[in-house]
Amino acid sequence: MAIRSRDWRADRPVVLITGGVHGYETSGVHGALQFVEQQAADYVGRVNLLVAPCVSPWAYERIHRWNANAIDPNRSFRDDGQAGESVALMQLVASIEEPILLHVDLHETTDTDETEFRPALAARDGKPFEPGDIPDGFYLVDDTESPNAEFQQALIKAVEKITHIAPADDNGEILGSPASARGVIQYPLAQLGLCTSMTNARYRTTTEVYPDSDRVTPEQCNAAQVAAVCAAIDYALSFLHE
Repeated sequence: MAIRSRDWRADRPVVLITGGVHGYETSGVHGALQFVEQQAADYVGRVNLLVAPCVSPWAYERIHRWNANAIDPNRSFRDDGQAGESVALMQLVASIEEPILLHVDLHETTDTDETEFRPALAARDGKPFEPGDIPDGFYLVDDTESPNAEFQQALIKAVEKITHIAPADDNGEILGSPASARGVIQYPLAQLGLCTSMTNARYRTTTEVYPDSDRVTPEQCNAAQVAAVCAAIDYALSFLHE
C-alpha cells in the first residue's frame, strides 16, 4: 500500500519516500507515516509525493529482516530480484511517468543486526559468522557510483539536532565501510540491489537510525526520520531549476 498526493500534476517533480523495506526497522515505517501526518501538507502544490511506508508488511508484523522466503528485499531491487515485496514496489514506481527528483529510503541499524540477523545470514549461506560493531548513532548511505556529499551533509545537519551522529571508528569506518564524510558511507547501490538504486533520481539516500542507544527514545527515532525527509525535500527543491 502507498500514499500519494491527491493533486498529482505532471508539471511537478516526484518525491519518493520508502520505509519498512526491512520490516523490523520500526522507525522507518513510523517515520514515513509521521511525515505524511505532520509535514506532507507543507509540500502541497510543490511536489508529487509518493510514500510507501511499509514495503515488507510480513516482516514488520514479525519483527524480521527477511521476507517469508528468507530473502532480503533490500538486496532484490534488480530485474532478477526474488523478493515479491521489491518487485511490487518497482512496478509501482515504474508506473509513474513524471521524473523522480528525490528518493529517501528509511532504515535502522540495530543491535539485533549483530546478535540475530547477521548470524542468520551466515547460517543461511553456509558461511562463517564474522563479528562486527554496530555504529552508535545516525548515519546515511550514499551511492559510490554517483555521490552527492553536499546533499548528504544537509541531512546530517538537520538530524543532529534530534539525535547523535555515528562517529567513524579508529579505522575511519562506519559498519566496515570508509566514512566519506561525517556520518556518511557509500555503497554501490545498483550492484547490491538496494532500494535506492531503482530510480535515476538526482538525490538519493538511505537513512540509518540507531534505536538501541540509551540516548534516544522511539519518538526521537521517528522524528529523526522525519527531519531527514524534510531536509532532503527542502534541499532538492532549492536546486530544482539549476
